[in-house]
Amino acid sequence: MGDARRPEDGRSTARSEWETGTLEGALGKSAERPVAFTTVSDLPIERLYTSDDLGPGWNEREKLGYPGEFPYTRGIHPTMYRGRLWTMRQFAGFGSAEDTNARFHYLLEHGQTGLSTAFDLPTLMGRDSDDSLARGEVGREGVAIDTLADMEILFRGIPLDRVSTSMTINAPAAVIFCMYLAVAEKQGVPFAQLEGTLQNDILKEYIAQKEWIYPPRPSMRIITDLMAFCACSVPKWNTISISGYHIREAGSTAVQELAFTLADGIAYVEAGIKAGLKVDDFAPRLSYFFNSHNDFFEEIAKMRAARRIWAHVMRERFGAVNPRSLMLRFHTQTAGCSLTAQQPLNNVARVTVQALAAVLGGTQSLHTDSFDEALALPTETAVTVALRTQQVLAEESGVTNTIDPLAGSYFVEALTDKIEREALTYIARIDDMGGMIEAIERGFPQKEIADASYHYQRQVDAGEKTIVGVNKYAIGDERKTDTLKIGDEVEQAQLARLAGVKARRDEARLRRGLAALAAAAARGDNVIPFMLECVRDYGTVQELSQALVPVFGTYREVSVL
Repeated sequence: MGDARRPEDGRSTARSEWETGTLEGALGKSAERPVAFTTVSDLPIERLYTSDDLGPGWNEREKLGYPGEFPYTRGIHPTMYRGRLWTMRQFAGFGSAEDTNARFHYLLEHGQTGLSTAFDLPTLMGRDSDDSLARGEVGREGVAIDTLADMEILFRGIPLDRVSTSMTINAPAAVIFCMYLAVAEKQGVPFAQLEGTLQNDILKEYIAQKEWIYPPRPSMRIITDLMAFCACSVPKWNTISISGYHIREAGSTAVQELAFTLADGIAYVEAGIKAGLKVDDFAPRLSYFFNSHNDFFEEIAKMRAARRIWAHVMRERFGAVNPRSLMLRFHTQTAGCSLTAQQPLNNVARVTVQALAAVLGGTQSLHTDSFDEALALPTETAVTVALRTQQVLAEESGVTNTIDPLAGSYFVEALTDKIEREALTYIARIDDMGGMIEAIERGFPQKEIADASYHYQRQVDAGEKTIVGVNKYAIGDERKTDTLKIGDEVEQAQLARLAGVKARRDEARLRRGLAALAAAAARGDNVIPFMLECVRDYGTVQELSQALVPVFGTYREVSVL
């Protein structure tokens, strides 16, 4: 690596001379700033990185390779953004299906290239709008979907054979997906032409987001049923978006986000193989979903390490041979937890930094948060600024002109290696427990995240970590920001539509279908065809979800504090 090495510490003679000469002289005149030089996740950062920090035997071919080749550190496509830009997929969903359909059309007309659907809390919990637990929550945090009738309106005028759709839902994901399939049927679109992603990541619900219906093991059964169904009938669909995003939003570090997310991925692959699927038949349709937080270099290193770890895991642990099984494809969303209600326009700068990190990290699709999301669901003005942020990065910044432009940076490579090592240590601990389901049942990832979140908040409270506009550079009176308000009329209209659907449908036929669904679950048959039949008969999200409770049971979390 050029300079001679000192045997006692492996550092180059030139670096040692700089440290004892130029650096010591400068520090003697003026000390460094009295702050902790660490990442957002509290990883220590050295003042200087050289080839010494890559360690002995660091091999460019093994660590980096080339884009589109193992281990995919530099990207999964040979041309990356020179060939095709990332998909600009703004998260959208609020109020009624009509409201969200209008927002979808607005975003597509303004240059968005894919849809990403947010559902309200009752839908996410597998509850209908007329359930007592849904009162006051209908359409508030996403779109309310109860039956196929709502899904038909949601995608009215949107050709499903020409638009890629992502749906962020987990516990009742299979039910919602069947509704999407039924809409495609009504449009005359073959299932084989559908492209998109279903989040369908139930393990991170137990870890972080806490929206579940059944215990972990039967929930995994539904997921493997969906894998098998899509492998045969919907081959272009990504059956799971294994999500680190919500793990990070719950307060994890970057290393924890990466480790727990990949451990979830390992659990899904193991479940698929145990269900009798061949790894190369379903692994190419697994995708990931990461958070992009404020620490620019930490996020880039995390994403590069993610690709490298997954490639090795799939090849060496599971024997995958299809290159697409080895490629970690991922969507990124900027960090909602980093947004502040104070001085909300500062969030535009935060989102820009986070989005740039995602692009330089090699994401396949990207959602940029709107500056007003710490206050309410985004307005059209705010969501347009968020979309334009991506378009400026794509069209004006020049960062898409070359692939992985930070590769070879001593700092970036050393940080990538460090995050990889620490993530693999976590994964090994989870393996020792028997896998991720066992770790969840013991409360391990939940406790690790809670501790990390508490540690970070104490640093903020002590002023050791700065949040501009909150614990530093705060101002008194702030100008009020216009926000989107969801009125009570949305809930009333949704309740009326649901009542109308129930009055018109063939109730006896639906009841037979729900009984057949429960019987299929009890026999061990694939439940997806039975769900699809119930959805066609306008069964509700709650009716289908609850039909499986006598077979699968419900889940109650064990406290880890």
